[in-house]
Amino acid sequence: MVSQNVLNLVDTAMVGFLGNAALAAVGIGGFALFMFQALILGISIGVQAMAARRKGEGNLQQTALPLNAGLLLVVLIAPVWSLLLFFLVPELYPFLNSDPDVIVQGVPYLQARVLAIVFIGMNFAFRGYWNGVDLSRLYMSTLVIMHASNIVLNYILIFGKFGAPALGATGAGIASALSTIIGSSIYILLGFRFARENGFLHGLPSREQVVSLVRLSLPNGIQQLFFAAGLTALFWIIGQVGTAELAAANVMVNVMLVALLPSLGLGLASATLVGQALGRGDAADAAQWAWDVVKIGVVAMLLLGTPMWLVPDLILAGFLHDPATIEIARLPMRIMGITMLFEALGMVLMNSLLGAGDTRRVMVVTIALQWLLFLPAAYLVGPVLGYGLLGIWILQGLYRVTQAGVFSTLWLRGQWKGISV
Repeated sequence: MVSQNVLNLVDTAMVGFLGNAALAAVGIGGFALFMFQALILGISIGVQAMAARRKGEGNLQQTALPLNAGLLLVVLIAPVWSLLLFFLVPELYPFLNSDPDVIVQGVPYLQARVLAIVFIGMNFAFRGYWNGVDLSRLYMSTLVIMHASNIVLNYILIFGKFGAPALGATGAGIASALSTIIGSSIYILLGFRFARENGFLHGLPSREQVVSLVRLSLPNGIQQLFFAAGLTALFWIIGQVGTAELAAANVMVNVMLVALLPSLGLGLASATLVGQALGRGDAADAAQWAWDVVKIGVVAMLLLGTPMWLVPDLILAGFLHDPATIEIARLPMRIMGITMLFEALGMVLMNSLLGAGDTRRVMVVTIALQWLLFLPAAYLVGPVLGYGLLGIWILQGLYRVTQAGVFSTLWLRGQWKGISV
């Protein structure tokens, strides 16, 4: 997950040299892409939960069967969806932001990214499998290669190096798409080497396997869809405040990933440990694993969040080159650093619930808190009442603290212990 952090920060820093409009275009495009591919990304959770449960039961020869089902679903759905989106992006993007400079740079960037959705879906299916069977080192090594490729391709295509044209924000989109394809190729080769004896591509998955995967994955996919749509809506709300605020928000969200992605890595580990413990029939062990991982996550977030509130300008200066935009981002960055501890708590327990197969309850909680509470309040406080980005970010912190509290309550109640996967 640290490699993902490095990629996000380097990507943002490179695009930052192109100005506020390019930063805003890439930021909106990235979250729109997240929304477009969200349903497919839910497959990762289903594959991980099923693979971990099979390993806990001792059925090692069946651990890759959920991966087969996940890849089949991706190949059937993603190509048609990508092609449709490619032609719809020019019509949809202006609804996300009305600034002509942002639209001109954002449309080709997003078009390049949507063409790689099938490979993104495949990569997430493999991610679920590698994490579910304790082979996350393969996931890590592939990500390092992908992100290194992305950084090199960014440098070449954004700035026009080594004889390539300088494509700006569009180059960043093409570079990300190509690195995703590289990752898929590596995952397939690793699948034949490390998962063949566990059923990898030994034929088409059964109807029962596909149905089980859909049952587990669909709620998480819907959750991801609403979360991504919510982030896109948040960027639209911030865009009503101003383009400088939008550029500042894009940087802050990417910096936030420096802290969130290690928490996500810990959450994925907890999901695997919980799933394997439940496969062994040891619910008490599963319950304890989540709290043990939370302790590590809280310490990690304390270390990563402290610079955000102590020296925000030092962080922001690496991505923003307009003093006025840095001024806008300073206090929101401090607030974000203070709330990182609660992000760790919420992220680990949410993934623990997903690992136990409690995907439906997680979906309801996340959608309700984001769409019924946070977004309406953000619109009221930001554009309507005029409290700007600072007011929106205070609400963002309160929303994430509340979500962490709800997931803690659900974990303590223990209703997840009786779910069959």
